[in-house]
Amino acid sequence: MHEKPLDLSYLYQHCLFRSDRAVDSHVLAAHELAEHSLRWQRGVVDTVMYKAEVRQMQIFALRYGPEVEITPLPTEGFMVVHLSLKGSAEVVADGNRMLLTEGRTGWMAPRKTWRMRWQSGAEQLILKIPNQLLRTRENPDQSIDLAPIGMLPKIFDPQWRSLIQTLVHAASGPTCSAAGDEWLDHFERVVGAFLIAHGSPVVIGLAGSGSGDPDDGPGNDDMLFMNASSRVEAMENYIRRRLVAPFSLIDLARAAGVSPRTLQTLCLNQRGMTPIEILRGIRLDAVRASLLEGNTANVTEVAFRFGFNHLGRFATYYRDRFGELPSATSGPAHR
Repeated sequence: MHEKPLDLSYLYQHCLFRSDRAVDSHVLAAHELAEHSLRWQRGVVDTVMYKAEVRQMQIFALRYGPEVEITPLPTEGFMVVHLSLKGSAEVVADGNRMLLTEGRTGWMAPRKTWRMRWQSGAEQLILKIPNQLLRTRENPDQSIDLAPIGMLPKIFDPQWRSLIQTLVHAASGPTCSAAGDEWLDHFERVVGAFLIAHGSPVVIGLAGSGSGDPDDGPGNDDMLFMNASSRVEAMENYIRRRLVAPFSLIDLARAAGVSPRTLQTLCLNQRGMTPIEILRGIRLDAVRASLLEGNTANVTEVAFRFGFNHLGRFATYYRDRFGELPSATSGPAHR
């Protein structure tokens, strides 16, 4: 089912600049967003930027025309959130990589270095959010540090698009009262709270390696240098080494070197699944491999061996993943 397109008509009425000159495009975009270097690939420069302001937040729509590589300075005092309206963009920040395909949303809050490569014809909706809006009620005087880069889990896309749509409508004209301004201030904080809730920071070295068993995963020193993708891979490797052992979410978080809450966010961002869903998928793959080897035709025995104690749910999970029941895999058709 296709999502209803955003109504950006108000934003598109406010063209900040349009240019077919590379130098002008670079200078004007740097003034609004951040200082950056810009490498133009082949193609006709057709840069256009639109801008709307709410209260503290700013909304932009930007395209360059040809493929471009952008290397901005680290953001100071704000973070940016991109929703890819057309085409795709590859983003690398502080050693983490993200491919932002059409329709997906990602945030960027690098501490050190970052760069982007926009596909030819790509157009991005950019939300510029001051750090003071990234706070919690528990710590209203302290901004939250999100991970340097991250993609909003697809399951939250409809809610995020609804928030963006409301922001655009809110920017469509001045409020007529102090109460209206107060509502906009509150709504901007809601947007910040949404990102905090679904973009938890990577807490380095919080869980460590636990027992010291070499099979538990990387040691504390290694954890200091692992990016989000590496942490999820460390968890997956831990699972594969102990396929038949019982696991808890805390065990998986310890193997990744983060808190359980942060692990949930990392797995959703990197794999689009929760840690438990990843665990289940790896175990289902192991069940299938065992059945295909033909060492046993006893599906129940194999299911129990890999931790599936409810045979009805196991059969449903298996069929959803492989398109057939486990009994079919162990049958003569696969011999």
